[in-house]
Amino acid sequence: MQLDYKPPGPIAKAFMKDRSFVRGLRGPVGSGKSVASCMELMRIAITQKPNQSGVRRTRFAVIRNTNPQLKTTTIKTWRDWFSDDIGRFVWSPPYTHHVNFSLADKTVVESEVIFLALDKQEDIKKLLSLELTAIWINEAREIPKSIVDACTMRVGRFPSMREGGPTWFGVIMDTNSPDETHWWAIMSGEASPPEYMSNEEKLLLVKPDDWTFYSQPGAMTEDRDVDGNLIGYSHNPKAENQGNIQPDYYDKIILGKSSLWVNVYVLNKYQALLDGKAVYPTFRKETHVAKSPIEPIVGKEIIVGIDFGRTPSAIFAQQTIFGRWSIFHEVIGQDMGAGRFADILKKEIAKNNWEALDFKFVGDPAGNQMAQTSENTPFMILRAAGITAYPAPTNDTQVRIESVESVLNRMTDGHPSFVISPTCQTLISGFEGGYQYKRIYHMGRESYDEKPNKNRFSHIHDALQYAMLGGGEGRRVILGGRSVPSPTTVERSSSPFERMKGRNRLARSQKGHARAL
Repeated sequence: MQLDYKPPGPIAKAFMKDRSFVRGLRGPVGSGKSVASCMELMRIAITQKPNQSGVRRTRFAVIRNTNPQLKTTTIKTWRDWFSDDIGRFVWSPPYTHHVNFSLADKTVVESEVIFLALDKQEDIKKLLSLELTAIWINEAREIPKSIVDACTMRVGRFPSMREGGPTWFGVIMDTNSPDETHWWAIMSGEASPPEYMSNEEKLLLVKPDDWTFYSQPGAMTEDRDVDGNLIGYSHNPKAENQGNIQPDYYDKIILGKSSLWVNVYVLNKYQALLDGKAVYPTFRKETHVAKSPIEPIVGKEIIVGIDFGRTPSAIFAQQTIFGRWSIFHEVIGQDMGAGRFADILKKEIAKNNWEALDFKFVGDPAGNQMAQTSENTPFMILRAAGITAYPAPTNDTQVRIESVESVLNRMTDGHPSFVISPTCQTLISGFEGGYQYKRIYHMGRESYDEKPNKNRFSHIHDALQYAMLGGGEGRRVILGGRSVPSPTTVERSSSPFERMKGRNRLARSQKGHARAL
């Protein structure tokens, strides 16, 4: 067999020449990274040391997250270069290419290339039972880090040491850009771990010495005016694989696409990009995100919005001069209750030397409900831990969203009334599309859920909404911007009977207030 192949650029070439145990290649669409990975597998097969019979034996697994993508994308790329001329391809699961051909030195290349989609539990079990030389993970951003770790245990096990063992073994990966909180971004050293991660989780994402990550140049570059506003895109002369695509390929594919889509697939930037409609379409990163970290102002009340649940989240916000809002800190917990989260909040305040500042804690009204296994509510647990928090005045989803949207669209003295510190990475990623209405397909028609999708971005955005409600933005929405007196805070009673009486009194009061309006 003779292949006429040249790496599409210096970054892809360095990736192929690297001998690291795990190596990854990130690049824009059309950059030739998948073909480079195919060629690297074949190169490993050809350079495997022959056994005593003159046979170069290897076994590979090629992984994609779903079966449709595996068949229509990964296998198609492989088959474009390696057809049945070099061995029989079996089109029954697991899809396998039995490669067998001779080299000029009379040795024989004999390789099994097994294609696996990891969208079923039995497929994962299948992977964990294989004895492999190497693994190629195609579109690695869609594969959990736990699967990558499992892959590292299955390589280097074929051929056996009786035949001399593998000449090289390891894991190769390629991908389009994920978001900044993805394991790839953190392990490559191109993004910092989110603050909500525990120290144990952060240690798991420390890059081992024998892992290497490569990043190809973007296919285009941004054009901006003197004020920094995006006005268009230009071709990047450093882009790889330019000789193998049409000259106007990128000009055409960016038409009708959002800047977020272009960031990921053309500019090769880390970016949250999910299949849905952004809850806040008026958000602009260049407008609403500060250039440097924001610090709270002494003498101004800090409102901490809290969302409860097993992924509790908190947003630290402050209304500064002329009604401008500064969102300067986020805290996200993982798999914990209100008690442990209260301790984390207190530690965050102490760590940043904010103990002398004035705080107001406002949480999800559902936190007043007792769990079936306990008579203690999240608000009671917070209070026992030394944090006095109060329920937000409403849990109406539309009012909550509009309380944020109205501030996003407001200007104060020619400046945005809503500014986020760049340290609030998860909140910003949510604004950029992670916090979204889920797309629904029904009988060939496309629509969106009425309420935002519950995902890892929704918790911190719920906390932001409670903070805005606690700061009076909900009242501005309901009353069309007219100022109203702050509602009276009703302390909770320890007796469930007294709480029931209090709810009845509150309901009668709200009905009377509605009639007055």
